[in-house]
Amino acid sequence: MTAPPRFGVNYVPSRGWWYSWLDWEPSAVRADLRAVAALGMDHIRAHCLWPVFQPNPGHISPTALTRLTSLLDLADDSGLDVSVTVLNGWLSGFYFRPAWQHEGVNLFADPHAVAAQLDLLTALAERVASHPRFLGFDIANEPNVLGHHPGNGISTEQGDAWTRRLLRHCDQVAPGRMHVAGFDHEPWLTDSAPFSREVLAGTGSATPLHAWIEFTGVLGRYGYPSTAAHHLGEYLLELAKAFQPNADRPVWLQEFGVAPQWIPAAGIADFTEAFAAAALSVDRLWGITWWASHDIDRRLTGFADLEYDLGLLTVDNRIKPAGRRLATLIAGLRDKPPAPAVRTTALLLDDRRAPDWTFAERFFSLVDKGVRPAIVRSDRHGDPVRAAERGITEILT
Repeated sequence: MTAPPRFGVNYVPSRGWWYSWLDWEPSAVRADLRAVAALGMDHIRAHCLWPVFQPNPGHISPTALTRLTSLLDLADDSGLDVSVTVLNGWLSGFYFRPAWQHEGVNLFADPHAVAAQLDLLTALAERVASHPRFLGFDIANEPNVLGHHPGNGISTEQGDAWTRRLLRHCDQVAPGRMHVAGFDHEPWLTDSAPFSREVLAGTGSATPLHAWIEFTGVLGRYGYPSTAAHHLGEYLLELAKAFQPNADRPVWLQEFGVAPQWIPAAGIADFTEAFAAAALSVDRLWGITWWASHDIDRRLTGFADLEYDLGLLTVDNRIKPAGRRLATLIAGLRDKPPAPAVRTTALLLDDRRAPDWTFAERFFSLVDKGVRPAIVRSDRHGDPVRAAERGITEILT
């Protein structure tokens, strides 16, 4: 029997964003996490700032490591599990590469840079691997974005090798935990990222997806409200399942959210509920994790305007309408967990091309007709892969 889905947030500290690793205020973090738990959440995704944790390849900050342990202790006080995202890297629209990782040091291919990353994972594991609230490592936040940064150009073979190596190392230093690689939509919807869908769908403990209606281009193409905007997360989760090596592997909606610059503020709560409900129709869904827990304090300058208002909570821990709506949804589902949609009809994906919007539109069209489709890949003979194993009886080519 599939476990009920988990509910959580990407934690953004209300005091000082993730610069708070430098100016640590346990009382503020405690208040934040209690407010998160009061929404009905059971986990957070926490983000290390790479330059803070590893300012030199040979030096990992003991202060940062202690503060990470403090974060997990505070999460325990609020009954929250923690997924620790390590190589950030890329976060809230900013690059945070350590100074030593300049253009002459390829993040993914330079052996000394990769060795330093492994050392950081080892040091983190020594501090948190046995903590009761540690879910596991997410090796990096959207590392495909860093793949486009000068000096980081690599082949798909190199990108896949990097992903496999880091996740294998996570299993070695923190066995039995949930280790993942938090890529965004780019490797799934295009062939422009040097990471293959097959490796992302088959490496680590689960397949995480980031589903943003603006950054994917859904808003520009379909507008809001639209079926595509409400069902993007469901589509990406089903797309990932088509590439997974077995039907039992979990998928995770690791990031989703919406800014008032994209849709009317009065509609954000409705969007939140509709998007979450569509994702919850997917079988083997480990959980859904909103971005973000808190707004960003506007005294911090330089962020893109949309980044400031993505929270379910304000910087003084007041619940926003989207937070209240999601809390109500979660409370109802705790008593009566959602039943995944029965998906006996599947779209056949031509594996020789990226699943572009022409393919996605067929998915959304079926949803409009009351059908919740699955997606299956074709093998080299053009036949569907693992359709019978998934209970699929109708294949649409």
